[in-house]
Amino acid sequence: MTRALLIAAAWLIAAPAFAATSVTLRAEVLDDDGMVTLSDLFEGAGAAGKVQVAAKPGASTVLDAGAVQGLARRNGLAWANAEGIRRIVVRGGSAGVTATRGNVEVLTYARSLSVGEIVQAQDLVWGKAAASPADAPSDAETIIGLAAKRPLRAGAAVSARDVSAPQVIKAGELITVLYENDGISLALQGKAMTAASQGEALSVQNTSSKKLIQAVASGPGQALVGPAADQLRTVRRTQFALR
Repeated sequence: MTRALLIAAAWLIAAPAFAATSVTLRAEVLDDDGMVTLSDLFEGAGAAGKVQVAAKPGASTVLDAGAVQGLARRNGLAWANAEGIRRIVVRGGSAGVTATRGNVEVLTYARSLSVGEIVQAQDLVWGKAAASPADAPSDAETIIGLAAKRPLRAGAAVSARDVSAPQVIKAGELITVLYENDGISLALQGKAMTAASQGEALSVQNTSSKKLIQAVASGPGQALVGPAADQLRTVRRTQFALR
């Protein structure tokens, strides 16, 4: 081994291990210039604070916490996220306060969505509007993961009636209908007469008897009847009541 290699090896052994700088997420994340940086998000970001995270085209934007944590780590910052935060809402700072008096902050669509498209976190931004829909959501989490019931225009205020749970059964599809109770399990094949999302009731035609029965969609290509169906329908009503 040459003298240069020996010196390099000795330096590597003696050098302390790299330690990431521990940072904390700001209690209120604000941005004034339309470009979110690590210093906008974290206290104590230091020189890494200049690193750009995302553009903020509207009055506010929603960031995926996991992606932010990974970017911070790659730039020498350690955010523990002990609270298990999934989304980070970045609101406008002083620039956002200059909006027309009387306007209210509402959740809006960052892009246009077609019928059936699933709403993602990046599809929603906070913006200003003259009025808020009566059923406007106060939290983006209540909309993310749901499907558009009709074409939705970019910039429009979000309304709860715009979306619904994604469909798991299509009209005309052959599905399996299950009856389960007290250890008894029966199955039959049927034709879905209407589309349905999970937990939603639908009419099914028995392919053998041609009779119509009422069932509850439980998953892709599958529905339930009997006590299990009643329980699933109750769970769905509770979930929507909590939204």
